[in-house]
Amino acid sequence: MTDRPSWAPQGIDLTVPSVSRIYDYFLGGSHNFEVDREAARIAIKAFPSIPKISQENRAVMRRAVRFAMDRGITQFLDIGSGIPTFGNVHEVAQANDPRARVVYVDNDPVAVAHSRAVLEGNPNATALAGDLRDPLSILDAPETRRMLDLDRPVALMLVAVVHFLPDDERPEEIIAALREALAPGSAMVITHATLDGPTPQGQRGAQEVYQRTATPLIMRSREELERFFEGFELVEPGVVPLPYWRPDTPPSEDDDPGVTHGLAGVGLKA
Repeated sequence: MTDRPSWAPQGIDLTVPSVSRIYDYFLGGSHNFEVDREAARIAIKAFPSIPKISQENRAVMRRAVRFAMDRGITQFLDIGSGIPTFGNVHEVAQANDPRARVVYVDNDPVAVAHSRAVLEGNPNATALAGDLRDPLSILDAPETRRMLDLDRPVALMLVAVVHFLPDDERPEEIIAALREALAPGSAMVITHATLDGPTPQGQRGAQEVYQRTATPLIMRSREELERFFEGFELVEPGVVPLPYWRPDTPPSEDDDPGVTHGLAGVGLKA
C-alpha cells in the first residue's frame, strides 16, 4: 500500500503518474509521488536532457512574462500551470508591478491545492481547477471573471501544455476559442516539445514514458507550432528552440544540445 502524504488531496490515485508531478520532479520540486519519480527516472534514462528542457521552459516563461510587462500587460492566464516551484508567473510579474493579476489553471488536484496554499494572502493571484480541453469553462469561471478584465490585454501562458493535446482533440480550435476571448494587444506564449533537434531517438524514448500517463506527449515541428499562432503576429525571433527565444545571455557551444528539442514562440493579437 502506498502512503498518502498529508499534502495530497483525497481521491488522488497514487498509482498513476501525473504530468504535472513529473514536471515538478524535473524542476527539483517535492510535490510528487514515487510513481511520478519512477516515470521521471525512466524518462531521464532515455533522454538525459529532459530536466534541462524543463528548466529552459521555466526560463522562457519568465522572459515572456517580462516581455508582456514591458508592453504594459499586467494580467496573466496561465493554463497548465503545474505545481508552483520557484520563479512562478505571479512572482515575476508582481516583482515588476504588485498590482499584476494572475490566474493559474491546472487539471491536477495536487497542483491546484498547492497553488492555492502558495497564493494564500495574495489578493491578486488565484488558482482554479480547469482543463485546456474546455476553454470556455476556464474563461467563464468565477475566479477568472473576478481576477481578469478580458476587455483589457491578457498574457495567455500555454507553457509545456499544448503538447499534451493530440490532433484529434483539435488544439487549433481550442486555441482559437481562447484567442477570440482576448482583447487586442494580448499576448500568447507557447512552448512545445519537438523531435526537431540533434537527438530525436532520445526524445522518442521520453515520449514513450508519457504513454503511461493520462496525457501522452505529442511531438510537433516548428511549422506545426506556427499554425497555432493564427490570428497573432509572431514577435521576433519567431518560433525557435527554447534557449534562443530572447535569451538573457547568448547560448553557448557548451550548452546541452538536447534543449533544442523544445520550441518557444510568442504572438500578439492585433
